[in-house]
Amino acid sequence: MKRYVIFAAIGPLIGGLLLLFATTYQSGYWAHTNLTEVQKFFVVLFKSLQYSYLFGLLPALMMAAIDEIICHIRRVGPGGRVVIVGVIGFLATAFMYGNRGADAGVLQFVLYGLVGLVPATLSSWLANKFCAPVTAETKPASA
Repeated sequence: MKRYVIFAAIGPLIGGLLLLFATTYQSGYWAHTNLTEVQKFFVVLFKSLQYSYLFGLLPALMMAAIDEIICHIRRVGPGGRVVIVGVIGFLATAFMYGNRGADAGVLQFVLYGLVGLVPATLSSWLANKFCAPVTAETKPASA
């Protein structure tokens, strides 16, 4: 259960931040950066945070389910699980968002792929750190 809470709490927050950064970078917003531009960026981030959680909660929970399934495969270690979940997150978001808009290219594909890669790997790593897998030795005996 902790795994799903970790993914639900971190995934939409980091994903929303990176999605906003990717779209502002693609639009040329960061060409003339000063303190007020950065301040406006964070104001928009916090105003749109509710929508990040609204639209990012289900994909984050889906990534948590994939992480949970891979966790029960004995041959895959924690590092391999983080890599697999990150690659799945990268490919899912890159194909979903990467073809949006007029300009489609490698940079746009990579930027939108990072929107899924970073939250998925970070959440999977934290889930590995704080959630022990349930095995026959750790499973409580039924009364």
